[in-house]
Amino acid sequence: MSENFDLIEKNIADIFKKMKPYPNAHLMAAIKTRSDEEVRKAYDCGVRYFGENRVQELLSHYDCIKSLPDAKLHMIGTLQTNKVKYIIDKVDMIESLSSLSLAKEIDKRAKKCGVTMPVLIEVNIGREEQKDGILPEELSAFLLSLSEFTSVSPKGLMTIAPVMEDPRDYAPYFEEMVRLRDEVFAKHFPDTEKPLLSMGMSGNFSEALSHGSDFVRIGTGIFGPRHYPTKTDTSEEKI
Repeated sequence: MSENFDLIEKNIADIFKKMKPYPNAHLMAAIKTRSDEEVRKAYDCGVRYFGENRVQELLSHYDCIKSLPDAKLHMIGTLQTNKVKYIIDKVDMIESLSSLSLAKEIDKRAKKCGVTMPVLIEVNIGREEQKDGILPEELSAFLLSLSEFTSVSPKGLMTIAPVMEDPRDYAPYFEEMVRLRDEVFAKHFPDTEKPLLSMGMSGNFSEALSHGSDFVRIGTGIFGPRHYPTKTDTSEEKI
């Protein structure tokens, strides 16, 4: 574990160095399959935002992250409506709002808890069939529909860009996200002081930062390769 800690420390230092020209951007550690010890190490190295893809793992990390001063926990993976109730009082933001049915459930559960939930709308910028998210051409209508939910607070947009071999090929996708933020999101939510963009991961965060990303979500680039259980993981079915 000490060797892994050394890797984490080096990787985070390298990432922060690349982020220096972008002082308003935030590094988010994507902690799927990571241990609490790895989370604490990332925190000790300066990370304050942590993103989890799975509800069950988010719940397992919750006590650890909430024990860390100023640490923020975001849900960044696909969220099923029947799982909202488990995390609504535990996360600081849901970054993967991708349907009106999910918005309705978030709104209902947030009201019950007496909170207003900040959300980012997930945009399927590459129009990939296997990915969740609102298609760019449908974003305006979707944002208009969100006005009926009083306990859901849209703060901006999130995306997972298609995997490209040449880093320069990410530019059109990130440029389109900037346009959607500035021309579409801002039109529907003009009172939002600075709409957020969450885009960029281990393989393309430098390009995302150069296009104005506010959050870059990095997992393997911080912690190294993921180690998945050998058996089929059914933990999500237990809650």
